[in-house]
Amino acid sequence: MEPLFFDDPVAFIDVAGGALAEQPVLSTVVAGVAERIRAGRAAGIAWPAGVPCWFAAVLDGDEVVGTAMRTATFGEHPAYLLPMPEEAVHVLARALLDRDEAVLGANGALPAVRIFCEDMAAATGRRTRIGQQTRLFELGDLVEPRPVPGRLRPARITEQDLVGSWYDAFMADADEQAGREPGESPHESPSDEELARRIEGGRVFVWADEEDIPVDLTVASLPAFGVSRIGPVYTPREQRGRGYATAAVHAVSKLLVDSGERPCLFTDQANPTSNRIYEAIGYRPLVDMANLRVE
Repeated sequence: MEPLFFDDPVAFIDVAGGALAEQPVLSTVVAGVAERIRAGRAAGIAWPAGVPCWFAAVLDGDEVVGTAMRTATFGEHPAYLLPMPEEAVHVLARALLDRDEAVLGANGALPAVRIFCEDMAAATGRRTRIGQQTRLFELGDLVEPRPVPGRLRPARITEQDLVGSWYDAFMADADEQAGREPGESPHESPSDEELARRIEGGRVFVWADEEDIPVDLTVASLPAFGVSRIGPVYTPREQRGRGYATAAVHAVSKLLVDSGERPCLFTDQANPTSNRIYEAIGYRPLVDMANLRVE
């Protein structure tokens, strides 16, 4: 087996796109991030200084048997792994260590992330620890929720500061609700330029109350291989318990379905409320994933 590393997401997709397209929901994060970085570069948005940016394909002969990336702008810049054979994980980890790149964490599919982090821990004299366990859901049959006041609308560029603050609050609140220490969950807030591009692209939505005041944030990624990922979904503390998030996710899901896209989303396994409300509107669990740390 041989790992190939790519700084260019377009070159990566040229090699690994066929493998990603075979399981488009499972590969939504890798394919979606590759597309976002490609579009950002085309728009002249510079990559943050000092942040790794690579994609990898592990080949067994001519067959792509594993894919990964390292593009996270937060923490120790964890890698992200999709399912792959155990030997492919070892090959990937060895290649990174050989180029003096110890990666102190990984998100993605089990058991690949566990094996990868164990290899990194053994090589650096550290240990692995679970930071967060997540679950990937795909929409089945969309179920109408109970009606709530207000409506879904695209966020306005004049609301960028509010939207940005809700991005920042999203993971902090997720950690608090799950009883974790602050910063345990992987967290990535877009730059001002990237956030403006997402808002102007019409993929950032708010649920507005009867006075047109935003009470919930719901974001949809650009489609990759026909799949769009919903998230983050954030309702400020003082607005919770009124059904806004459920109504917003339902409305965004319907927009995606009507556009011919396949919606999916991630939930925090430690937050039973989010798992329950998404299942109530038709989302079905697909696979469990994890965020592991090497420390």
